[in-house]
Order: sequence, then structure tokens, then C-alpha cells
Amino acid sequence: MPAENAPAAKPVIPRPQVLTERALSALERFSHIEAVSGIALLVAALLALAWANSSYADGYTHFWETPITLSLGAYSLSQSVHFLVNDVLMTVFFLVVGAEIRQEIHNGALATVKLAFLPLGAALGGVIVPALIYLAINHGTEAVHGWAIPTATDIAFAVGVLALLGKSVPGGVRVLLLALAIIDDIVAILIIAIFYTASLDYAGIAIAAAGVLMVLAFQRMGIGKAALYLLPGAIIWYGLFKTGVHPTLAGVILGLLTPVRSMPMKEKPLDMIQRNFHELVDRFSGKPEAQQSVSAPLKQLRQAQREMLTPVQRVQSSLHPWVAFGIMPLFALANAGVNLAGADLNNHLSQQAFIAVIVALVLGKPLGVIMACSLLVKSRCCELPAGVTWGGVALVGLLAGIGFTMSIFISALAFIDPSLLSAAKLAVLCASVVAALLGLSWGWMLRRRQ
Repeated sequence: MPAENAPAAKPVIPRPQVLTERALSALERFSHIEAVSGIALLVAALLALAWANSSYADGYTHFWETPITLSLGAYSLSQSVHFLVNDVLMTVFFLVVGAEIRQEIHNGALATVKLAFLPLGAALGGVIVPALIYLAINHGTEAVHGWAIPTATDIAFAVGVLALLGKSVPGGVRVLLLALAIIDDIVAILIIAIFYTASLDYAGIAIAAAGVLMVLAFQRMGIGKAALYLLPGAIIWYGLFKTGVHPTLAGVILGLLTPVRSMPMKEKPLDMIQRNFHELVDRFSGKPEAQQSVSAPLKQLRQAQREMLTPVQRVQSSLHPWVAFGIMPLFALANAGVNLAGADLNNHLSQQAFIAVIVALVLGKPLGVIMACSLLVKSRCCELPAGVTWGGVALVGLLAGIGFTMSIFISALAFIDPSLLSAAKLAVLCASVVAALLGLSWGWMLRRRQ
């Protein structure tokens, strides 16, 4: 056989490269396991607790209060590391939440009134009953400002705990929990915007509105690169910050504005990929000089690859690992470090707030969810989803008592008094762990019955 017709030698891939590719592939699969993100959150919270109650407790406080200064000529901005985590990075978390809400409204559990009615009622029951329990215990005291703390459900933690029960849990239970948690987040966002905003600066509203108009203009112009939306996103964030509304809600606004359909194109993405693929094959199999003019087909391939997923799906898939394994554990590390001595549960007011949060989350949440579902089903307004029993509804109610991220977030907005804030955070941590254990125990009992 002539040498020129001999088959090309198979390239030898270095062993370190093979091992690296395998490790990265395993890491990617690992990052999409929901239970793992809940475990990462719990580990970060335990580390924060251990740090805040160790001999290095002063270092914990000093680290998160360390100022970060940005200067540009005469203009200077200085904020703490804690502010960077809670007010800047958490905007990305809220962006993913907003995108999830947008996706569910488009073609998910909230797509129609019939689908949304049961989780909507369950979520409202799980908000109203815990709030009433908290108000009843703290009526007439300063601690009453924390009434919204037990109304929230942590999506990642709750769904992560549910995932620990395995595939024996009916899909309808997961959908009901996810829809309830999403509606719960919508209610929590509205509560933050309405009840935890001291005053409004209307100049900030105008700035935020300008940012929203810029986002809509970019979408109309067919701009699909996410990096270009950082500018209008920053304008919305600054506008809300100046307004007095918590600036992380800029993430929710951006998430809700994210399109649920791919950008209109003259050619379908699959057709574009096929055409440009054949064009590249022809060029690389031809003359060497033809190989130099491949930038145009490669650009079109990247564009077609991007548009294979809708923008709202791209936001969720690209940001989820960063949020689940970076931002949320960092938030837990920055906020769950409660000094047990600082909580001062001997103080009557702190004690009341502590008890109210635990009772409202652990008992109030499942009670509110079950009562609301029972009322809706018995009045024939809706039916339980296929495969979901009343035991499954109780499981959803118990896991809804995992407040964690959102509850701690609201605690920081509700209380200025350090002892009250510490008591509330400690109560959220304790209640979330108890709710998770009760949910797991009840889930295992249901699985054994099956």
C-alpha cells in the first residue's frame, strides 16, 4: 500500500489529560445532583457555626465586615465583604429564582390556572399560618417585625432533601414541592419589596425603569450574549439600591424578563449547524488557503449552538452550579455564623422570637399546607396530582418548613438588634434541620409502606 494512502495514526492523548477529562466530567454530573447542593449548604452553615463559636470568633466578624473600596478618580465606593455577598452575589441567586419562575409560568407547574391552583393554595396556607403563629406569640413586642421569617421555603435545600429519598417518591410530589417553593419565593419577594422597604426614592425608580427599558431594547435588537446584559442589570441594581428596595430584587426582574423562546433567526439552529458543518468539512478537505477563512461558519455555529436552548434555559443551566456550590454556601458561611453566647436565649424577647420561628416553621408550615390542600380538594376546586397521596402532601408540608436561605435573608432585614437577629438565625437553622429530619423520617415511612 502506498504511504500516502496509509490511514492516519490515531493521536495519542496524554494520560494526565484523560484523567483530567474524566474528573471534570464526573464533577459536572456531581454538580447537577440536587441532594449534593443541599449538603453543600448544610456543610457551609455548620462551618460558619463552628467558626463563630471557636476561639477565632472575632476573626469571623472582622472578616465579613472587612471593607472593600473601589475608587475612580474623585469617586469612591466602600462596602463590606458581607454586603458584597448579601447584596451583590445574592442578586445572581435571585436571577436564577426569577428564571425558574418564568420557566414554570411558561410551560411548567404554573402554566395554567388549573395546574397552579393547588400549589398556589398550599403555598399561601404555608405562608399565612406560620405568620399568624409567629404574630400570636410575639404580639405587642419588638420581635413582631420578624413575622415574615417563617414564611419562606428554601428551594435548593428542600428539593435536595427530597432527592435523598430516591426515585420511590412520586414525580407529582416533587412537582408540588417545587411549585410550592417557587410560589413561596414570589410571596417572599413581594414581602421584602412591600414590608421591608423603609422609604422610596423615586429617582431610583426612574433609574431602574431605564435599565428595564434597556433590557427590552437589547432583546428587540436580537442581542443574545449574556455578558452584554451586565450593564442594564447593573443599572437596575443601582436603581433599586437608590430607591431603598433591596437591590437583589434586580435579579428577579432580570429573570422574569428573560425570554422563554429562542431569538428569531432566518434559519433553524439545526439547519444552520448542518450547513456550516458541511462547509467546514469541505474547506478543511480542500486547499490549505481555504482553511484560513473559517471564522464566519464557526461564528454561525456558535450562534446556532447558543440558540438550541432558550435564554431562560441557558440562564438556569449556566448559573445553577455557581449558585448551588458557590453563592449559596458562601451566603450560609457569611450569615449562619451565630455566636450562641450572643443569641442570649435567657432574654425573654429573644426567647420568644426563637420559639416562634421554630414552632411556625416546624408545625405551622405543614399545618398550613395540609389545611389549604384539604380545603381546596374537599371543596372540589382542584384534585391531588396523579400519584400524590395525603401522605405525600404531608411530606411536602414538612419539607416546606426548611426556611434556611430566604428565612435568614429576611431575618437580616427584620432585626437590627444583634441579640434578636442571632436568636432568629439560630432558630431558622434549628427549625430547618428539624424539618429536614422529620421530612426524611416521614418519607422513609411512606417508602416502607409502599
